[in-house]
Amino acid sequence: MAKLSIRDLQLEHKHVFIRVDFNVPLSDDGSQIMDDTRIRATLPTLEYALRNRAKVILASHLGRPKGKPNPSMSLRPVVDRLRQLLDHHLGEAVNVGFSPDCVGETAEETARQLESGQVLLLENLRFHAAEEKNDPAFAKQLAQLCEIYVNDAFGSAHRAHASTEGITHFVAQSAAGLLMEKELNYLGKALSEPDRPFVAILGGAKVSDKIEVIDNLLEKVDALLIGGGMAYTFLNAKGQKTGKSLLEADKLDVAREAMRKAEERGVQFLLPTDHVLADRFAADARTQVFSGDADFPADWMGLDIGPKTIDRFIDQIAQARTIVWNGPMGVFEMPAFARGTIQVAEAVADNQLATSIVGGGDSVAAVEQAGVADRITHISTGGGASLEFLEGKKLPGVEALTEKTA
Repeated sequence: MAKLSIRDLQLEHKHVFIRVDFNVPLSDDGSQIMDDTRIRATLPTLEYALRNRAKVILASHLGRPKGKPNPSMSLRPVVDRLRQLLDHHLGEAVNVGFSPDCVGETAEETARQLESGQVLLLENLRFHAAEEKNDPAFAKQLAQLCEIYVNDAFGSAHRAHASTEGITHFVAQSAAGLLMEKELNYLGKALSEPDRPFVAILGGAKVSDKIEVIDNLLEKVDALLIGGGMAYTFLNAKGQKTGKSLLEADKLDVAREAMRKAEERGVQFLLPTDHVLADRFAADARTQVFSGDADFPADWMGLDIGPKTIDRFIDQIAQARTIVWNGPMGVFEMPAFARGTIQVAEAVADNQLATSIVGGGDSVAAVEQAGVADRITHISTGGGASLEFLEGKKLPGVEALTEKTA
């Protein structure tokens, strides 16, 4: 990684501002944390900072409070959960305080009183409209709390906000946390020097959401496996009518161009050859397996890949040495249309010779639902950020970090 890591810094007795992603789901009244995965993901960075005697200041957004305080989106409930996790992780009691604002006198005074090995969590950054506007004055106020800045929020790295980009202009050193470093190393290696064969699996509803990813990956992969609703736009582009399946009629030329490019580059471009069709979009719909390239029955829609396609995809996945997967193969929330996604998840996990990277909320949910998350090499914590990375875009929150000098 060409950027400074938290490991490269002298942390002892320094105020270290760590941008984390504590955008966790809360109960309706905002008092209970429903899922602490994102808090757990940043524990290695926090442990590293605390063991190196830093004075740790944590900042995050939560929800979309639209630039003003909203008690139902307060980060206060995170304090107790964070304290429990840190106590358990470090095997000793950790002092975790809370500041009712992220800037201003209270925040500055509380930060000043921090001792080495203590933690201060700031209130929701987005209670200030200046955060999302990347307002330099607000970024400077955040920077006044610290001597060192660390970004461990990969999920927010594609946004140029005050706490991800602006603050770096007012501190001497900006570094990646361990989670950020891990994300960049795995995704970076997959795109720049993958072990081959390199197989990418793309699903989800729309071609328009993934076209830039497809474009970038066609330069790098050996095989591209397409499932989900987006597959029907490609099939229509080849002349097959797909009934009432999802279709982006304005993207047919884009789909044709992608297939032409794949052929030109010698990339295997695998589309479903059979489908689980339904007579309506419902969990209890009537279903049939439809095979071949004839037109679908006019009133039916494809909601999952069929058994022959699953076998072809599994065969490709088994040969891979690098696998990137983003997007489900069907409407996997409904059991009748989950088989394709679940079997792909199992195939990815079964290939222990490959480096496997899964990104995007639905794909992550699928590997968890299939019970194979612990056999995936890397599960990305940033849906939008990992997608933009796969598109080949530069992420503002990464670009802003200090370059590592040899």
